[in-house]
Amino acid sequence: MNEGVKTIIFPVKDLDGAKRLLAVVAGGEPYMDEPYYVGFKIAGQDVGLDPNAHDKGLTHPTPYWHVDDIRARYQELLDAGAESVQDVRDVGDGKLVASVRDADGNILGLIQPAS
Repeated sequence: MNEGVKTIIFPVKDLDGAKRLLAVVAGGEPYMDEPYYVGFKIAGQDVGLDPNAHDKGLTHPTPYWHVDDIRARYQELLDAGAESVQDVRDVGDGKLVASVRDADGNILGLIQPAS
């Protein structure tokens, strides 16, 4: 099952500066504020700031599709011609993420929520 894009992650170099600006746009403080990730909920959309994203190959804002079987969907994308950017990995408490690059260089992310 695909629940659509529910998360967008921005790679940032200045986490504090980006957090201040996004707090203005969001109209409030983040729900998660850690040195490795700052997350805001805006009208049901999860918007994240990741200071380590550049090291993971993410150079632009990346949409993340929420899926129920990340490994199958990731392999289907690779089989369809996508290039792996980040293999499936657990980012904590069973939440899995992965990302691929299409032929035009766009990065597509996948998230499987913890079960």
